[in-house]
Amino acid sequence: MGLAASLERSFIELHEVVYERTGGALGHRMVGVPSLLLYTRGRRTGVRRVNALVYAQRGADYLLVASNGGRDSPPGWLFNLRAEPSVELQVARKRVAGKASVLEATDAGYAGLWNLVNENNHNRYRTYQQRTSRPIPIVVVHPDRAGDVAD
Repeated sequence: MGLAASLERSFIELHEVVYERTGGALGHRMVGVPSLLLYTRGRRTGVRRVNALVYAQRGADYLLVASNGGRDSPPGWLFNLRAEPSVELQVARKRVAGKASVLEATDAGYAGLWNLVNENNHNRYRTYQQRTSRPIPIVVVHPDRAGDVAD
């Protein structure tokens, strides 16, 4: 891992810690865009995992991009939610339970959502897609009817 990638990873880890430890009071905005915490379960370990991610919204649904910064391999959290699509989100101070579904580049509706998430993230996803031949999936998290998660 190069210096730039190491610094990027350290920043993301610090962001996750601050976001989580302040209960969302700090951390909702990252690099000029809204971010949330995604909680999944490790597909092999069952251990609860957290990832800070940029998001967009379409109605009540939350849209996440499995870009992994344009790396050739998808992020680990994508494998986890494919194995167990029940997830939790922390959006600022609000916690939400939901069900994740993965939208691939060949699926209907992908192009419109790609434009939405890319514009929301200041066209960074276009740059990430140019770095890899791997089509980058979009994850749609549909909040449960109950919505908020009890602490």
